Amino acid sequence: MNEKVVNAALLGLGTVGTGVYKVIKSQEQEMTAKLGCQVKITKILVRNLEKASGKVDDPSVLTTDWADIEGDPSIDIVIELLDARAPLSSKNPDIDNLATNKSRMVILNKADMADARKTAKWEEYFKAKGFFVLSMDSRKNSGMKPVSDTIREACKEKIARDRKRGIINRPIRAMIVGIPNVGKSTFINSYAKKSCTKVGNKPGVTKGKQWIRIGKDVELLDTPGILWPKFDDQEIGLRLAYIGSINDEILTKSELALKFIDFLKINYCNALTDRYNIDIDIQNSENFEILKQIAVARLCLLKGNEPDLDKAAAILFDDFRSGRLGRMTLEEIPE
Repeated sequence: MNEKVVNAALLGLGTVGTGVYKVIKSQEQEMTAKLGCQVKITKILVRNLEKASGKVDDPSVLTTDWADIEGDPSIDIVIELLDARAPLSSKNPDIDNLATNKSRMVILNKADMADARKTAKWEEYFKAKGFFVLSMDSRKNSGMKPVSDTIREACKEKIARDRKRGIINRPIRAMIVGIPNVGKSTFINSYAKKSCTKVGNKPGVTKGKQWIRIGKDVELLDTPGILWPKFDDQEIGLRLAYIGSINDEILTKSELALKFIDFLKINYCNALTDRYNIDIDIQNSENFEILKQIAVARLCLLKGNEPDLDKAAAILFDDFRSGRLGRMTLEEIPE
């Protein structure tokens, strides 16, 4: 009797992906006994084939092409979470290729920390591009009903086609994508609440992806670690560092803070004096002097009472990322 095989794909081979790969390989016999089938990894999506090849037994399973992973006709809609403070910089252009011929929805997450006036403009921008758009703070469980309503609206033609074919009450299947630290896990947990049930591999669902049931209407495909934007523009890298989506280590914390102060001078000049109660002419002062004043105001001092600029910079970014510095948006609508 032939043993049943479930083919699985991994999206990424970072810390989590490598751990999953090792568990599946090391516990192959135990998993087969418990599941009644063999779990076989057939594809792993990576960014660097050469770097990843040393982490797997068979490098032929590695791919850099989304088409090898994504060709799943059961996915009805792709929901992309963006950071409302940097909507364009946090948008991965590769996802546009991933979501070809599927309904598209953009969620401007962390909108409670973004400039509301600018968020409204970004909503119109993405709607003009053909997206269904929603702004929200995914930490608030109570704000999730509009998500379901928007998903149903985006998929109403598909629902109508299903009904004509006699298919009733089939859940809408949504893929959730987003760059690191955009709030994807928080969104899924808030949306799912305690009523969610994980849906295992089903016939017709490709390669062992993890589905999460949301009531009767929606199933979410969680894609941890999915993709990472390739950017050549240094300004995009800086914005992603400001919001914490990439390591601050592209520059020292204090160097990054000096560049961030440049942005604040132009766009939110009063934020620094209001937050840190510093008596200084922001517009006409050197960024280095402003950061020193923040250090003194927050008692960030080294031996000899020298200002600790790195600590002051860490406080500045913590205040920005938590919204304590005020509601801010880092970029404007492109012309």
